[in-house]
Amino acid sequence: MQVSVFDTYVKKKEGGLMHFDILVPVELRYDEVIGFGREYLRSKEQEGQPISAKECKFCHIEEASGEVKQDIETKGYHIIEMQGC
Repeated sequence: MQVSVFDTYVKKKEGGLMHFDILVPVELRYDEVIGFGREYLRSKEQEGQPISAKECKFCHIEEASGEVKQDIETKGYHIIEMQGC
């Protein structure tokens, strides 16, 4: 399964920066990717923080690992937490 990787940087409510990747099936529309980003931010108590094309940019396409495939089949996306998450 090929997935698109979106490199995402969001300012936290209490200051600092969250850096995470959003991995989705390649055929997904960009507005759906942003929706998944908002869902993830809610799960981290960062609801309402700006997330748009400025914060979330397409990076590359890669082959999905088993864990990524499982998350995508279950919830539609996978998050890789990089920094400040």
